[in-house]
Amino acid sequence: MVVMLGFQSCDSSDEGNGTASVQLKLVDAPGDYLEVNVNIVDIQYNNGDSEEGWMSFGEPEDYPINVDLTTLIAGNSLLLVNQIIPSGMLKQIRLVLGDGNTLKIEGQSEMMHLSTPSAMQSGLKLKINTALEPGYSYTFILDWDVQKSVVMAGGSGNYNLKPVIRVNAEVNSGSIAGNLKGEVLVNQVPVFNPLENAIVGVYTTAGVYVAESGTDADGDFLILGLASGDYTLKIMNQVAYDDYVSTPITVTVGTVNTILPIVLMIP
Repeated sequence: MVVMLGFQSCDSSDEGNGTASVQLKLVDAPGDYLEVNVNIVDIQYNNGDSEEGWMSFGEPEDYPINVDLTTLIAGNSLLLVNQIIPSGMLKQIRLVLGDGNTLKIEGQSEMMHLSTPSAMQSGLKLKINTALEPGYSYTFILDWDVQKSVVMAGGSGNYNLKPVIRVNAEVNSGSIAGNLKGEVLVNQVPVFNPLENAIVGVYTTAGVYVAESGTDADGDFLILGLASGDYTLKIMNQVAYDDYVSTPITVTVGTVNTILPIVLMIP
């Protein structure tokens, strides 16, 4: 579980009131599903570690929030919360899920129900542990890993939703942006078209998996919340194309490293 945190400049009116601005943005690490529709019925915060003290960010009329997680790739995000709350220590937040979660799999015409295990029905808790200074704005990015969050329930053919959310610190991280194309022969002449729904994996130079992103209809991708350092990108198992491993790519805090377009070649 990971939290991406960003700061903005101080607002004197909020400082005088002893409050801070909090935004929660939802993004998605891709998975092998056509749709993963999530039903969020409340989003809460807690200034302590106990089960007491939970408060909702919004009003009852603000919910439910229904979102297809598979649409939140290549830099797309959903603003879940934009609220003023009391300053001080923000220890944890909680996403409370309803029972209207559904899944669509390629080759099946009907939506499948995604069950939420009883242990998750009280809400998915995310540790924040951040001191909110009066008058400042804070942005938390919740990176929901679809592939790891959808789990088959034994051999029943049913699926459970067990959310997995990655934590990043935007304030001390950077990003990699790029574009992916694939070679196609048209009358024996190579043409390079955007590749949609490809998985771009990020690894340390030692080969340790870090994160991944999907490409959109234009072949664009954006990988957020990377610590400073050198990384390699891997694009594997693309039908009709050779696997791709990049040379080291340097990430610097506070910047987006936009790399040259990647072209996958026919073997």
